[in-house]
Amino acid sequence: MAKVHLVHAHPEPLSFCTAMAHEARRLMELRGDEVSFSDLYALEFDPVVRASDFAERANSDYLVYALEQRQALERNTLAPDIRREVDALLASDTLMLVFPLYWFSVPALIKGWIDRCFLSGALYGGKRIYGRGGMAGKRAVVGVTLGGREHMFGAQGIHGELAGGMLRHLLQGTLGYVGYEVLEPFFAWHVPYCSDAQRADTLTRWSGFIERLDEQPRIPMPRLEEYDDVFRPLPLSVSS
Repeated sequence: MAKVHLVHAHPEPLSFCTAMAHEARRLMELRGDEVSFSDLYALEFDPVVRASDFAERANSDYLVYALEQRQALERNTLAPDIRREVDALLASDTLMLVFPLYWFSVPALIKGWIDRCFLSGALYGGKRIYGRGGMAGKRAVVGVTLGGREHMFGAQGIHGELAGGMLRHLLQGTLGYVGYEVLEPFFAWHVPYCSDAQRADTLTRWSGFIERLDEQPRIPMPRLEEYDDVFRPLPLSVSS
């Protein structure tokens, strides 16, 4: 049995993207997984980083957000909406993100959720990145809906690579960075423009993806052991 935190962001509750999120939840719960579910629109989650995210400040004169995150988790002074998400993240062994592709990237709501909830100190910090990150031993799964056709992406496609290109900031620079083992993403192609039958086929493909999560290929991540020289302290210079 897995513990999954599923985070979803789409402004239309009747969207195909929302249907994907609910189908994933249904299938995982059906097999006995424990699923916490955050529909960020339904929760009216605030994506904006603010000083008010902390009930008390370590430094009230100057805001260094990452440093305040470290203090707030220890002192239990995080804003309640952040604390709820962080507790779910730390309790789960799988993070699933389901969202539409916006402008070659994630929706602002997903980005703001990351900014506010991926806490410095708890998830990453110093040498605690990649395989040594706070989420090492856990996995991350991403399901994306988009308007483009499959042939428009890839090395020979007009838009270029998706996973290794426009979403590298998420898959490596965020999920992999904090230690997650990142599965190759699922893409639902041409969703707003295809037929109902094609969307049904895509949902079937998504269901099969969810049922075989353990078999999905992983994205290789950097290993700190191969870059130890970069993290060694520089020798002190000797003045003449």
